[in-house]
Amino acid sequence: MNWDVETLSRIQFAFTIMFHYIFPPFSIGVGLLLVFYESLYLITKKKIYEKITRFWIKIFAANFSVGVASGIVMEFEFGTNWSTYSRFVGDIFGSPLAAEGIFAFFLESGFLAILLFGWNRVKPGMHLFATIMVALGSILSGFWIVVANSWQQTPVAYEIVVDYGIRRAVITDFWEMVFNPSAMVRFTHVILGAWIQGAFLVMSVSAYYLIKKKNIEFAQKSFAIALGLAAIASLAQPFVGHSHAKIVAEWQPTKLAAFEGLYETQTNAPLYLIGWTDPETRETSGIAIPGMLSFLVHGDFDGEVIGLEEFPEEDWPAVNGVFQSYHLMVALGMLFIAVTLLSLFLLWRKQLFTPKWSWLIKFYIPAVALPVMANQLGWVSAERGRQPWIVQGLLRTSEGVSKSISAPEVMISLTLFVIVYILLFFIWLYVLDREIKHGPDHIATAEAGYKKKSERMDVIKPH
Repeated sequence: MNWDVETLSRIQFAFTIMFHYIFPPFSIGVGLLLVFYESLYLITKKKIYEKITRFWIKIFAANFSVGVASGIVMEFEFGTNWSTYSRFVGDIFGSPLAAEGIFAFFLESGFLAILLFGWNRVKPGMHLFATIMVALGSILSGFWIVVANSWQQTPVAYEIVVDYGIRRAVITDFWEMVFNPSAMVRFTHVILGAWIQGAFLVMSVSAYYLIKKKNIEFAQKSFAIALGLAAIASLAQPFVGHSHAKIVAEWQPTKLAAFEGLYETQTNAPLYLIGWTDPETRETSGIAIPGMLSFLVHGDFDGEVIGLEEFPEEDWPAVNGVFQSYHLMVALGMLFIAVTLLSLFLLWRKQLFTPKWSWLIKFYIPAVALPVMANQLGWVSAERGRQPWIVQGLLRTSEGVSKSISAPEVMISLTLFVIVYILLFFIWLYVLDREIKHGPDHIATAEAGYKKKSERMDVIKPH
């Protein structure tokens, strides 16, 4: 491998964003579930839903803090590693990032203190409102980030100007830029993936308690509601993915061709379920459904799908890597549908939590890693599939890298990031492990101890 500045900068950005992207989907998914749990508590007045809500608030807080800390780094990388890119898209890319800070992050962080510390300090309705605002803020944050990224995939509402010999893109219509052709479908796809990931975290912890025969009622109710969210989101993903593929076919035909290993432009184009593709021989082998790709793109089995042969090879992405990451993501999505529907059926039959199906409950404990993998693979497919463009059709990745840094400098910063992020990851795991082992009863015990201490302090206070 050629360890030049561009390659190292791409590796560094990929590492930092993939590490960061572990946490926002958890926050988005758990945040929505918190709204459900707390609403049920206010409606039913059952203490079990209070216990569920307060426990998952602590898990949300631990995840949120690491997500914020790991996300800040990427903004600096735009200046240190990708300054040419930043000059080119600064007018456009900066707008949604600023909107994310003003309309999403401030909303989320502004109500976060009430969510974390306001349970016995504000009225229940106000606390629920704060929970809703934090959940909404996390979703809006995802919206603006996806808008910025989507513009790079399907750039519209811009013009190219030259200032002092430097080309840059400027906005001609802000709202057209926001609602660019791929923004809404990609946002929906991302949010559904986040809901699945957050729901699987809740089901994983709940399954752990069920297998250990601890906090049974807590675990069953937490699991059941998260399962409903996971099933709905999983079922919706193929329909959203279908709409997304049609946009990719129109705006990024090389990406779609790489997804399916399609080298020749053809009608009755096959859809591969599994396989292997070789760009050198321009052949793809595996299990395929004839004509299905044409049908999905055009609604017609005889529809013509553009192949990679229509474009210069220097404009091709890493075809086999994109092909494999995309198909593995789809396979995981199908697994989520199958396992959540089976679990819902068993829950309806009141058999899910019986010894006969304990193997399925055990499956959910490590299964939390699968949606994380699926979301990461989705990002890899989207970003590697766009190569060699950093902005589709306007700016190549090789042109966006900073000119004032050296390969050794990037290598040093990459090494330091790896060390720090590994430490941060294990701290996050330690905190989660501690809270999960303490369990939901620890919250009530700690609160009782605090009240007793307060009462003792009141006794010794002078009157």
